[in-house]
Amino acid sequence: MSESSAQAVTAASAGGWRRATGVAGLAIGVLATGAAAGVALERMTVGRGMRRKARLVLDSAGPYGALRGTPGRAYADDGTELYYEVDEVEAEGQDGRKRRLFGRRAPAPVTVVFSHGYCLNQDSWHFQRAALRGVVRTVYWDQRSHGRSARGTAQVERGEPVSIEQLGRDLKAVIDAAAPEGPLVLVGHSMGGMTVMALADRFPELIRERCVGVALVGTSSGGLGEVNFGLPVAGVNAVRRVLPGVLKVLGQRAELVEKGRRATADLFAGVIKRYSFASRDVDPAVARFAERMIESTPIDVVAEYYPAFDGHDKAEALAHFAALPVLVLAGVGDLVTPSEHSEAIAGLLPGAELVLVPDAGHLVMLEHPEQVTDSLADLLVRAGAVPAGATVGGYGSSAHPG
Repeated sequence: MSESSAQAVTAASAGGWRRATGVAGLAIGVLATGAAAGVALERMTVGRGMRRKARLVLDSAGPYGALRGTPGRAYADDGTELYYEVDEVEAEGQDGRKRRLFGRRAPAPVTVVFSHGYCLNQDSWHFQRAALRGVVRTVYWDQRSHGRSARGTAQVERGEPVSIEQLGRDLKAVIDAAAPEGPLVLVGHSMGGMTVMALADRFPELIRERCVGVALVGTSSGGLGEVNFGLPVAGVNAVRRVLPGVLKVLGQRAELVEKGRRATADLFAGVIKRYSFASRDVDPAVARFAERMIESTPIDVVAEYYPAFDGHDKAEALAHFAALPVLVLAGVGDLVTPSEHSEAIAGLLPGAELVLVPDAGHLVMLEHPEQVTDSLADLLVRAGAVPAGATVGGYGSSAHPG
């Protein structure tokens, strides 16, 4: 922990809560500057009650995140309960009747396992899920302390920090429970991509024996401590020095902070939109859907995870994917994990397909779902997960999720 971070923690523990929140306000204020101007203008023209009503309308109108599969639970090596869902595919003949195999066992189908990013949940794959249903067997899971999964046991009971290595072991537990046999295609967005790399680093034999394809979306193999989030160097350095300690303090006052988040919902909606999307014409219901997912992540979970990213370095683990069909995809306007990180991954995997999506931010799979789904479909064909003639549809535009 840096000296500035330690000072923030000491101030809070000594009763200097107001001072610590002042530091937090400064750090968050730097991040929010670009969004705040637009929010201030909106406040001059639209009343708070009207904005609240608009959010409720978007929540009820948007079907995003409503797709559900067969639920299941896996257990991590520290006992944490991990929630997942499976979308199955029934084997049928061309005439619609179920195919029966006599004298031999049907081979296990290819399973595509989707891992989501930081402060999101499995529903972030909504459009891809809508498109792939009935085409291929898929598993979607919530990372520990996210979505419907339980809070990390090691974190709650023993105060252990979250690590990307732990997330890789969590993914192994989900695979053991939801897809214990058969070929695998691993798909990860942002932190989910790091989770896939950690799995390969810890369990290379699983990749060698069962993995037939990998998709790494908006992610990084290391060097995240150098990301400037689209801010001036001096500003981001100031934020980086104090943010770990500030988040720790805020995590210790979670109830109070959550009230503050609700009170400043309009400001944070602007911040979330800036760091999630790059295009100006994002469907408001999709933007609100992303906002809800991020808002649902408790501040103490945000604080638990943040330090893990600075130490993330899995460039060497990428070698385990060298012989496989690999898709590396990123939004050109991603401020969280800039597309240069995806280019670096592709540079270490010369056989990978690199797709850079113009006018796209960090949540590229929600912002440009058709591009992401098309690229995934191509990967699944190359990996032999689906036949070349299979129809992958239902994704359309973000306004029509299928």
